Order: sequence, then C-alpha cells, then structure tokens
Amino acid sequence: MWNKTEKPVPIHPSQVVVGLYVWLDLCWKEHPFLCNRFKVSNDQQVAAIQASCGPGKLYFFPEKSSAVPPSVTVSGVPTDKPEDRDVQPGVLISGGTPEPGDLADNPSGDVPAEEWGAEITRQKQQKEDRRRRQQEIAARADRAWERAARVTREALSEMTHSPKLAGAKLLGLSEDIAARIAQGQEVVLRLIGDKGDEGPHFHALNVMTLSVLLGRVAGLNDVQLAELALGTLAHDIGKARIPTQVLKAKTRTKYEEEFFRRHGAYGVELAEVSGAFGPSALSIIADHHEYLDGSGWPTGKRNPGLAARIGGLVDRYDRLCAPESPDRDALMPTAALARMFRIESAKFDQRLLSMLIKLLGVYPPGTIVRLNDESHGLVVAPGKESLRPTILIYNPEFEKQDAPTVDLAQFRELKIEEALQPSRVPEDILHWLKPRERLSYFFSTDTN
Repeated sequence: MWNKTEKPVPIHPSQVVVGLYVWLDLCWKEHPFLCNRFKVSNDQQVAAIQASCGPGKLYFFPEKSSAVPPSVTVSGVPTDKPEDRDVQPGVLISGGTPEPGDLADNPSGDVPAEEWGAEITRQKQQKEDRRRRQQEIAARADRAWERAARVTREALSEMTHSPKLAGAKLLGLSEDIAARIAQGQEVVLRLIGDKGDEGPHFHALNVMTLSVLLGRVAGLNDVQLAELALGTLAHDIGKARIPTQVLKAKTRTKYEEEFFRRHGAYGVELAEVSGAFGPSALSIIADHHEYLDGSGWPTGKRNPGLAARIGGLVDRYDRLCAPESPDRDALMPTAALARMFRIESAKFDQRLLSMLIKLLGVYPPGTIVRLNDESHGLVVAPGKESLRPTILIYNPEFEKQDAPTVDLAQFRELKIEEALQPSRVPEDILHWLKPRERLSYFFSTDTN
C-alpha cells in the first residue's frame, strides 16, 4: 500500500538497478513506461530509464525497494549515502549498471545513442497511440450504453400506461443488441464510466448485458439472444405496481414479502398486454427468482427454462453487487462470485455458473487491484485470460476518463498481486478511481 510519508531519495540515472522502486519526475508522455512510479524489474527497464531521465528527475523509495543503488565515485570521492549523491550532468560515475540498449532486441547495449533515442521516441508514440485506441473503444461502449439506457428508461416508465408502445421499444432494442452481439467477432464486456442519475434501467441493462454475453457463450442463436435480451430488460417491470417503501425495505413483513413476490406475475400481465414477448422472454419475467434446488419463488419449481436460469443467475449476481435496499451492504464483485460459488451453487445451473465466472474472470470489472509494481487500478474489462484483465491504472496526471488502461495480456511482466477492499486503498487513489457501489456494464464490438 502506498505510504505517503515515505520520502523519495534522489539518485542519478546511472545508479538505477533492478529492484529499485523509482519515481520518474516526468510527464507521462516523456517516457515509455505505463506509470511514473514502479518497481524496476529487468535490465531493459534500467536502460530505458537511463535514456529517458536526466539528473534531478529520478528518485527511489527505500522502503518499497528490494535493492539499493550501487556505491558510486564522484570526482574520485566515494559516497554510500544516496541523499549525498548530488551528481551533475557530465560527471563520470562508476556503478556497473547496464548501458542503454534496445528494449526488445538489444538489452546488452550496443546501439548508438541516436538510434536508442529514436527507439524511445517510437515507444512513447506507441504508448500514446494505444491510449487513444483504448479511449475510442471505451467511448463506443459508453455511447451505446447511453442509447440503450434512453430507450430502456422510456419503455420502463411507459409500460404501465402504454404497454404496446413500451413493448415495441424494448423489442427493437433487444433485436438490435442481439444482432450486434451475434455478428461481432470481438465482443468485450466493459465497465461503463460514471453516470449522474440512477434508476431501474441501470439494473435492467446490467442483467441484460451479462445475460446476453453469457447466452452467446452458451451457444444461443440470434433469435434466442433477442428473446433473452427482451426478457431480461423487462424482468422487473412488475415492480411498477409495488410501493417504493416495500421495494427498498431492508426487511419486510410477511404481507409485504408476499406482495413483493407478486412482481413476476404482475410483469407477465403487462408483457402479455404489450404483445411483444414470446414464451422464452415471458418465462424470464415469471421465473427469474426460481432456483434449481427448489428454494426459489413464487412456486418453488426446480426446472425453470434455460432463459430463466440465465436471467436468474445474472440477476442474483448484480443484486449482490447492488442491493435494491440502500440499507443492505453491497459486495465487491469478487466477493459476490465467491458467495455464489461457495455458498449458493446448489441454486444455479453449474454449467452456467462456471461460464459466468469465466466470462467475468477472477477479477471482475469493478474490482480494485494492486499490481506487482505497487501501482493501483480498477478492472474495466475481463481478459481472454482469467487472471489478466484490462485495468485502468491510477495516474493523477490524467482525468479518470482520459487515463491509460492496460491489457495485462500484453504486458506479461505485470500481474495482479491482490484485490482490495475500498477501505484498504489510500484515500487519494480511491477518490481518483471512484469505484461505484452500483456498477454499470455494457459491451463493445468490432461492429459498433
């Protein structure tokens, strides 16, 4: 964890060795690294630091380092105290550290200085280009979420007084979403940026997004995906007939609980009047609280259909992360998955639960993590490898929406050390990351 009281010690670039936790006092665009503060892990990084950092721009943190800078000789006078090493440009220093070399192909250091400078420039440009591409992908997902949120919000508010119009809107949105997911070669779940207001459409879109992506993995075709999307978007429409104080209550009386449990039946009535819902979509509305062990409701059936099993599984996950009652504690994504796997697994289709865990990864979107270079970040998208998601790296030099993200699959030297509870994250980092209690998901595709 970051210790703000620890004092950085200035060193000359030639004193850098593997194991030092360094701070490059440079703008992010002035060096080829992902962060300005990190633990040096190989000779290539040593060489790149020496090529990028001039005297007076480099520091290290003794308590976070597993090595010490080598002893040096300045004008024939040895010094062993890093704070005494006020080395000026042009002064010969002996320390035995590697000479600059090509990061990828020539770490031993026989590349002329001008070629090395060109290589650093190229890598800085690659880093900036990668950041811009990642921003574009995130922006596409954000715009798609905004469009879907507008339609869903309108339809859910219109369902009780204009069910046919509302049903038509949800059907059109569902078919569009299913077509894009079915046609897209690359479909990526993403954490959506901060939104101002909240309402039932947040939960509806979360359940729809995860359900359709899970349905795609389970082999559903585009027609089935459209029905799945429609049913999950509308799975809670019957709650429009339930008083808010009953919906938001942490505990309910027996009568209130019976009333609450009618929302599935109320939802089916509204959906049937709309004329937009097929049998599969209706089953999601009716049965998304039924469980395979018979402990669900309203009827305790043990064999809900596939669409209802998918919708019920995802609904439970999202409600663990974002309870309907503000008085109930929200679980972090990792804790929610752990609870479903270790405690509640009998309730769910084991094949689907395994697929959901694989889809979300060991560190689901919304998880705060600490990396092995001591940097902090927020998981924004799962990776193709369960342990290597895409992470928004804490970097106060940027606004959160402009900061770089890192696909750990492309940076093998980085790995997640641990997932963190918000209470264990330094206050300034937590304020910058702004992890939301109510997470919002959507997807990006190569057809967006």
